Amino acid sequence: MDIDFSPEDMAFQQEVRAWFKAHTPSDLKRKAVTGEMLQKNDIVQWQRRLDSQGWLVTGWPKEHGGPGWTPTQRYIFDLERAAASAPVGLSMGVIMLGPVLIAFGTPEQKAQYLPRIRRCEDWWCQGYSEPGAGSDLASLKTTAVADGDDYVINGSKIWTTYAHWATHMFCLVRTANSGKKQEGISFLLIEMDRPGIDVKPIVSIDGEHHLNQVFLTDVRVPKSNLVGREGQGWDIAKYLLTHERTSIAGVADCKAHLSNLRVAAAERRSGGQPLMEDAAMRLKLARAEIELMALEYTNFRVLAATASGKAPGPESSLLKTMGTAVQQTLAELGVEIAAEQAWPWHDGGEFGSGRHAHAMPHYCFSRAATIYGGSDEVQKNVLAKMLLAGGTR
Repeated sequence: MDIDFSPEDMAFQQEVRAWFKAHTPSDLKRKAVTGEMLQKNDIVQWQRRLDSQGWLVTGWPKEHGGPGWTPTQRYIFDLERAAASAPVGLSMGVIMLGPVLIAFGTPEQKAQYLPRIRRCEDWWCQGYSEPGAGSDLASLKTTAVADGDDYVINGSKIWTTYAHWATHMFCLVRTANSGKKQEGISFLLIEMDRPGIDVKPIVSIDGEHHLNQVFLTDVRVPKSNLVGREGQGWDIAKYLLTHERTSIAGVADCKAHLSNLRVAAAERRSGGQPLMEDAAMRLKLARAEIELMALEYTNFRVLAATASGKAPGPESSLLKTMGTAVQQTLAELGVEIAAEQAWPWHDGGEFGSGRHAHAMPHYCFSRAATIYGGSDEVQKNVLAKMLLAGGTR
């Protein structure tokens, strides 16, 4: 594995760096540094700015609007974005559904949805987890019963991120109960304004509303909204989750976060001297950096594999478990460095101001990182089966 950038890659890096410096709005930079939650309009405007440059759907093939970059160029792009304090701000349509439609969708589905995802005209949420079917996703009970040219859907989804903003949901439903649990699952596209859909908010421990429970009662969806074949949903779901888990690792943003923590430790004073001069704090930051370096080199190995033509595989589970552990470590250090300034939810007062305004809410929500996208226990089982035991997908 050659980890040195080529002259072409280095020139590309300078181009990307200059663009982010010139085009990242100051308000979005501030939110990225402090960890403030982006609002829908923030994300929509940022996505459209990236798309106007041709840099939004960086992982899509060129024929569907992607820039045609190599895996290394995509990695460089993400590093420079994070270093410039520019947000990820990408909807699930870009990161998750787009690749699925490109791989499994009909020509009509691609023509209808892919351009609208790029223009951020449709906002997609993910209907996977259910009460009683989170890590054990194959136990989902939401049903889709064929009725003429439609499916009639009944059930509920939970932890549905941004469902209150969404115009559409990509959803796993049960279309059969015979055979293995996985064999009866299908993948449907559902418009959120259809009669029978009710979205209830879930305010999480960080005090923010980004999660929801979605109830579906006799919701009629045309069969033309089925992606792939009936009963193929489990395979499609696994394909989608490899993309999600790889992105969850967040190497670039972890590097930017660690850099911000070093600045914060240099600014804070403890015992009359900068906290950065405290030996214990230097040791904690060094350990976090070592863990992050290990994560980055693992990411390099996955990049090398994809550059040679291999699809993301069980290695995405390794990136996910390592990446979320690093994120939790950094979030904990953020609270320790902020000390009394991490006092939560006092944005306008003496506490919780400036770069530490969201340190405690960020730490609290980071506890969920080892659960969402597939819990650590599930990921370790995947790794044991697929990598250590030489299993097949």
